[in-house]
Amino acid sequence: MLTRKQLELLDFIQKRMARDGVPPSFDEMKDALDLRSKSGIHRLITALEERGFIRRLAHRARAIEIVKLPEAMEKPGFSPRVIEGDRKAPPRGAMAVSEIHALELPVMGRIAAGVPIEAISEVSHHVAVPGSMLSGKGQHYALEVKGDSMIEAGINDGDIVVIREQSTAENGDIVVALVEGHEATLKRFRRRGGMIALEAANQAYETRVLPEDHVKVQGRLVGLIRSY
Repeated sequence: MLTRKQLELLDFIQKRMARDGVPPSFDEMKDALDLRSKSGIHRLITALEERGFIRRLAHRARAIEIVKLPEAMEKPGFSPRVIEGDRKAPPRGAMAVSEIHALELPVMGRIAAGVPIEAISEVSHHVAVPGSMLSGKGQHYALEVKGDSMIEAGINDGDIVVIREQSTAENGDIVVALVEGHEATLKRFRRRGGMIALEAANQAYETRVLPEDHVKVQGRLVGLIRSY
């Protein structure tokens, strides 16, 4: 069985191929399904291929071939719809589920919540983040936490932290700090005159106090994602 988005994409590809003789581009698919990034189209294409509905041909642009269609799509008047399971009463006290607006952010590598590690600026992968988590209109990115120095602030090793890119911080903010131009760390920010204190949230780690010109704020923590 296919999801609504998978059905919509398959229907769109089939109609465009019937009209133009060639499949639509990924940008056209993205716009047709009202998705924010082409990575969502890649996932849908992969799902359709795994289920045997399409085939991708190597070494050719726009090389998508429709292998078969669901029986429902072959009937006149077909319109993609959500495939639902048996309706059951929700648990007592359950909240209504609504569609959540999400954006994909680049995961820029690992950030040390412990001893600082070398700053990483290469995108390793992307992660979907609820739009409500993003603070303000600035640029955002994500980092994977390495270490346990912020566990008392609820930040564990392996968590994904969502960072709003900014160069300033208020006392008490948890920030991504670039130390001496080459080490990046996730710590709580405190200004002490002309010095900057980078505080851990774990008694096993000492607070680092550095001259102001040795610390550059690269962003402020605005959210956290944890997998179980």
